[in-house]
Amino acid sequence: MSAPEVGAVVVGAGIAGLAAALELQDSFPEVYLIDAGDRPGGVLRTDHVAGFVVERGPNTLQVRRPMRDFLRRRGLEGELVRAEPASQMRFLYQGGRLEPVPLSPFALLRSPLLSGRGKLRLLAEPLVRRGDPTGESVAEFARRRLGAEVLERLVGPFLTGIYAGDERELGAEAVFGGLVEHERRYGSIGLGLARSAFGRGGSRGLRGVFSARNGLGPFARRLAERLAEPPTLETEVTSLRREGDGWLVRMVGPGGGRALRTRRLVLAAPAREAARLLRGLCDEAADALERFRYAPIVSVSLGVKPGQLRSPPAGFGFLVPREAGVELLGCLFMSRLFRGRAPAGSELLQCLLGGLRWPEAVDLPEDALAKRLLADLERTLGLQGEPQLLAVSRWPRAVPQPGREHVAQVAALRARVAELPGLALAGSYLDGVGVSDTLASGLRAAAALGPGS
Repeated sequence: MSAPEVGAVVVGAGIAGLAAALELQDSFPEVYLIDAGDRPGGVLRTDHVAGFVVERGPNTLQVRRPMRDFLRRRGLEGELVRAEPASQMRFLYQGGRLEPVPLSPFALLRSPLLSGRGKLRLLAEPLVRRGDPTGESVAEFARRRLGAEVLERLVGPFLTGIYAGDERELGAEAVFGGLVEHERRYGSIGLGLARSAFGRGGSRGLRGVFSARNGLGPFARRLAERLAEPPTLETEVTSLRREGDGWLVRMVGPGGGRALRTRRLVLAAPAREAARLLRGLCDEAADALERFRYAPIVSVSLGVKPGQLRSPPAGFGFLVPREAGVELLGCLFMSRLFRGRAPAGSELLQCLLGGLRWPEAVDLPEDALAKRLLADLERTLGLQGEPQLLAVSRWPRAVPQPGREHVAQVAALRARVAELPGLALAGSYLDGVGVSDTLASGLRAAAALGPGS
């Protein structure tokens, strides 16, 4: 039997694929979303365990303008919940205690996180001669503009919470693109921030940190419910082939093998999976996709009683600098961020381990992992007794690591893909690792294949 032709096919039902499919559905009939997993959302997975709402992947998100506009058009902005005001309080583990991260210039001047010399060096940033950040690592850029102390005590730990990576390897243009642009335009990060603070109005997204009412997994399912064709799950795309001016997509699932034809194809799968599908069609693109590096993450969800901690958790959580000698990357106080995440009288802690600091953690047996984690929590939070182990989530390829050449690497990849008409890429490895940036990559892919493309 000949394969039926459909308006578009999207491979990968994570947040990028969901966004791409919904956008394409506005212009084309029969958009098929295919994923090998058992539910839509990709790494957005939420379980309810013993009265706790446990996020196995990302725990929070920011809402940038593309995501805000996307949700408003679909009447879904109300699905989001903003974190409690106390979420602005964030901490770093330094000197054997949790120190608040300063949120204002006045607080910075009083903070013990920086020495007097480090504070003066930071304040002198507008006087630093303009340089060329092209090809610099985050460490090189931050040290040159802000000083070594700010790099080690603030920038490095901050990036641990986002990338679980190494600031000496992450690329400044990819990670701090806005700050790099400020130096190029104004000769100073501080001057650029001051100028950009005026006249932007609603051009940004929503302020604050967000989740969804019942967790990010149910939020992904709400998006999937807006599709005319439900996602085709537990189905692997086995091959792609060019046929005339379109694509033949072969797949295998519970019902056996089948194929679809389409003129519009979005690969919203992880980089390695996209590389597998493009091998033989465009080997240069496949090679480029295989070069994207990821950091592994282990996310451990714990239920504790407030009396088990030296002091009750407050604020967003804390991060741990590499120099502290603690394997724990950080800990989020989820039940303080969002109501209803833990039963009354309990707290929900989301602990992150692994990253490039300790990549072996993703393969460590659960008992050995728990033993080392509890030792770190006793040191950082004063944890006493045995907490309730709710979930251990292992992600061997969790967070993309954009390097020094990332911006040029992505541009070259997109140029190669443009040689294959009707194909677009989406995913967290392209333009940002956050949920909002990943969703925006799906919107960009759909726009590239939309009417008039």
